[in-house]
Amino acid sequence: MKLSKYYMPTLREDPVDAETASHKLLIRGAFIRKQASGIYSFLPLGQKVKNKIIDIVKDAMDHHDAIEISTSVLQAREIWDKSGRWDTFGPEMFKLTDRNEREYALGPTAEEALTDLVKDELSSYKQLPLNLYQITDKFRDEKRPRFGINRSRDFLMKDAYSFDKDTEGLEESYRLMWDAYVEAFDRIGLDYKIVEGDTGAMGGRVSHEFIALAETGEGVIFYTEESDYAATDEKARFKLEIEAEEAKEIELVETPDKKTIEEVSKFLGVPTNKFAKAVDLMVAGEPVIVIIPGDRELNMAKLLGHLGAAEHEVEMMDDETIEKISGAKAGFTGPKDLTDVRIIIDEAISKMTNVVVGANKTDHHYINANYGRDFEGEIVEDLLLAREGDMAYDGSGVLKAARGIEVGNIFQLGTKYSEALEAYFLDENGKQQPFIMGSYGIGISRSVSAVVEQNYDDNGIIWPTSVAPFEAIITIVNTNNDEQNELGLAIYEELRKSGIDVALDDRKERAGVKFNDRDLIGVPYRITVGKDAADGVVEYSTRREMENAKIDKDEAIKTIIERVHEDKSQN
Repeated sequence: MKLSKYYMPTLREDPVDAETASHKLLIRGAFIRKQASGIYSFLPLGQKVKNKIIDIVKDAMDHHDAIEISTSVLQAREIWDKSGRWDTFGPEMFKLTDRNEREYALGPTAEEALTDLVKDELSSYKQLPLNLYQITDKFRDEKRPRFGINRSRDFLMKDAYSFDKDTEGLEESYRLMWDAYVEAFDRIGLDYKIVEGDTGAMGGRVSHEFIALAETGEGVIFYTEESDYAATDEKARFKLEIEAEEAKEIELVETPDKKTIEEVSKFLGVPTNKFAKAVDLMVAGEPVIVIIPGDRELNMAKLLGHLGAAEHEVEMMDDETIEKISGAKAGFTGPKDLTDVRIIIDEAISKMTNVVVGANKTDHHYINANYGRDFEGEIVEDLLLAREGDMAYDGSGVLKAARGIEVGNIFQLGTKYSEALEAYFLDENGKQQPFIMGSYGIGISRSVSAVVEQNYDDNGIIWPTSVAPFEAIITIVNTNNDEQNELGLAIYEELRKSGIDVALDDRKERAGVKFNDRDLIGVPYRITVGKDAADGVVEYSTRREMENAKIDKDEAIKTIIERVHEDKSQN
């Protein structure tokens, strides 16, 4: 492609609303443009990168027995009512009504749609297993869109759905998709970890996420260096060391104006790990008091999983409601003698002795309270957020934390959607059975930003060859010089004939502008045609090393062809 005929409106300054490197560089490098909050267009360079990622993902899916289809992003309310998710998916779902008052959603995912698609035609175990995938836009009304295309309202996603006759078949389909994702993300060039994930609104019993490591990533993962253990912060478990001691007599003590754990701890001279902290919540309009150790934080994902509730159904209890339920001002809620309210207790509390709890009396706490003797509640095995330095639950090592971007996820759904939508097949005995399903997603547009977060410097993006908008770029320093123009064009044509995706910067711009743009857009291999053109000598460099070497044009062409082919063969 000749850049004199290309649409590439690069910018010199960072956009004012950009928070991450990928957001800044993708806009400055003319890969994307913001249309509205959380809505982006892909410009020609961005479209090329996106298409290369799509091709890689398609190859991986095709190599692992998945079949491509395409369904509408417009999904009827009826199928979502059957799964129960029309009301529970939450305010992130875009909903609309047509002229006949029929209700639809812009698909945020497609479990219901794909199940409904096959239910009347996939009727026998002989047709199984089946894995169908598509690459389509998804829509979610993000409350706070941010980080550019990393969290937007409209995003491109590959989603696949497997249908099996039994659990063994599902596990095999799951393994195939796991392998496909490894193949795809390796070829894309991402540095990633595979971690246990929370099934959340998707449902099912097993989930894993593919996390591209990035300091600006929204997600937090925990892992150990001593083992393969890795999990999202929503899923990570740890061993909590609890010291046993003789139970003492409970005692009511005055704690005037001491509402927080830290204030009461300092006032009483009792460490925070000897407290049972109350978290006052409203869940779907009903009060719920969650009791956890005073030095730990509540893991909302674990709580939601236990309650079977959606995130949008949970909010902090207001002070007026707290006082109405507990009889005390906020800050003094405790599990003792609290009636007519659901009390959920982290299992660790049941093993602790002589803890401090709120007394449900303003300016008062109990000391030496013990579960079973002084208070009771609904025990849940684990409701706590892990933190760096904790011992992994399986004892495999100390947890380390890292941030990352979720670029893929895989779920073992089981029969949640097939039973809800009455999607059945006949087994070997002629008996009707629900499909055993799996769901598998890759964020295509999110992968674009993840690659940038892992590959940039002060000058711009450094694309891996596999997804670069161009594999090579030839820059003509002075387009008013016939010898430079002729040599640049000759090299360009030779690389094109050799199958190299090459750009020729023949724009009538200053050399400095061309060099800055070249660095900014991050093309891996570069040839500069300058004052030595008459001698057939050019400058060769790579974007990553940025070291120029004067070499013969034929050697430069040969080097680029060899390096590009080598890069592709490694992926």
